[in-house]
Amino acid sequence: MHPTALEAALADIETVFNGFASPGETVCSVCDLPEEIAYLRTPYVRIPVDVVRQYTFQVSGHFDDQDAAMRRLLPQGARALTEGAMDPLGLGYHGLTVVDWRSWPERQAAAVETFVLAWWRDVLATPRPPYSITEIFELCAAILRSATPLLDLWRPGPVADAHLAQCVDWWLEDLLGDDTPFRWWLHGEEAALPGLRSWLAAHAPARLRAQGEPDLAARAELLALPYEERWAHPYWTSPSATN
Repeated sequence: MHPTALEAALADIETVFNGFASPGETVCSVCDLPEEIAYLRTPYVRIPVDVVRQYTFQVSGHFDDQDAAMRRLLPQGARALTEGAMDPLGLGYHGLTVVDWRSWPERQAAAVETFVLAWWRDVLATPRPPYSITEIFELCAAILRSATPLLDLWRPGPVADAHLAQCVDWWLEDLLGDDTPFRWWLHGEEAALPGLRSWLAAHAPARLRAQGEPDLAARAELLALPYEERWAHPYWTSPSATN
């Protein structure tokens, strides 16, 4: 992908969602200051980044119109996300994982999807992304409500394979037990797990061995087996499994 694709996606977000507001928003007068609530009701005014983060991860029940609030936040929120200003992730549900943004007008929905995929492509080529690779994968998958587009883009390469090793190391114990390694993916997670296990079993082992991770590769191969066969496999009694 062209190196300016992420910047182009961010610029499109800023254009498509320019001037949006949630005029009747009251959010939560107990949790939020009047001047903070006013940002959501007022278009074109720059919002302090801490307020952008606050409302991006705000509990859904606090909003009168979370869809409108997210449109208001997106021009700054998308860029802040890529720059690491939304750290720490995972302390609440990102608004785009909650609202049904795919039901928005076509150009708006396309801008969101293009941004998420452009950011993921950029992360796969970035040795030190602004958050952990596992957090970024989960957030992108949760927004898209599918892991498939992310896996389709996860092609071999030195940086992408290093990220893959980190993810496999983090996910594998849960995936081998048919459990989820994800903690804040709301919609589509359970349906995505079989496909994720299959993809890892097919694509990860060779890439892990090439990085000097033979044991991690051997365990990733077990994901291709039904649950009972995984745990009956001779791997578990081999010297490498007990070291």
